[in-house]
Amino acid sequence: MGFFDLFKRKDKKKKEKYKMGLHKTREGALATLKDILSKSNQIDEDLFDQLEETFIMADIGVDTVLDFIEKLKSEVSAKGIKNPIDLQEMIMDEMFEIYLNGEIVNANLNLKKDGLSVILFVGVNGVGKTTSIAKIANQYKNEGKKVLLAAGDTFRAGAIAQLDVWAKRVGVDIVTKPDGTDPSSVMFDAIKKAKNEGYDILLCDTAGRLQNKVNLMNELSKMKRVLQKEIPDAPHETLLVIDATTGQNGMSQAKAFKEATDVSGVILTKLDGTSKGGIVLAIRHELGIPIKYVGLGEGVDDLEVFDIEQYLYGLFADFFEE
Repeated sequence: MGFFDLFKRKDKKKKEKYKMGLHKTREGALATLKDILSKSNQIDEDLFDQLEETFIMADIGVDTVLDFIEKLKSEVSAKGIKNPIDLQEMIMDEMFEIYLNGEIVNANLNLKKDGLSVILFVGVNGVGKTTSIAKIANQYKNEGKKVLLAAGDTFRAGAIAQLDVWAKRVGVDIVTKPDGTDPSSVMFDAIKKAKNEGYDILLCDTAGRLQNKVNLMNELSKMKRVLQKEIPDAPHETLLVIDATTGQNGMSQAKAFKEATDVSGVILTKLDGTSKGGIVLAIRHELGIPIKYVGLGEGVDDLEVFDIEQYLYGLFADFFEE
């Protein structure tokens, strides 16, 4: 089943949100795509070169684009496609398949049906980690869950106070300690409180230091050990927060954190603020990590559970409109 078949089921409100959120990419790096296909007389190497350049400019990633173009060529040859405009649907179908990679990709978080679920957030400073934690806390609180935050980023000046402000704003509890405290001691207090007082979800902030990967790895490992003493299978998710506007620098961060810890999913913030939203496909293809949430605005309700069909519609909405 291709992208177009699945897309017909999608609701209009979400379609519009993704369309608006990805307008910079659609009107920037991908702005010429429809013209390239409609004005080309034939499917040849020159056309594939233009497509390759366009997709690389959208930050889909060189390796991903080269693989994608090869698959597109094979599909064109196998189906005997002659008209360039017929590539529209094929491009979306192939991108859909690249993201799935033969798997059922579930964007929902791995929460326990009973008992405490623990989610660890990692990422460098300035990517929107604190606000992402707050937005997810707000979502689960609105679903009737009892949510606790752990302010484990004890080294960055103001990080604890910032998370505390957000906790009060969305109306959830938080465990804090003074700046400079060992982050693992924050995890110890938080997991004890969460377990003893019947919380459903514990959201744990961590320090965003990448200067020394070994130190980062040791720090995160220590936090996990503390959590696992109380909840053996914790954390149930380790979410890497990346700022979409940083492009390939965000990919470098993702690779470093993947080496340092077991990243289970990505939160891609500020997707609405970049003209290079193709990084979604690069992350999935090159690192094998699913996107769990995308930021499509600055409001507390603008962190959306990732939907690959809606994402592709947002990239290629112009194909649907004459």
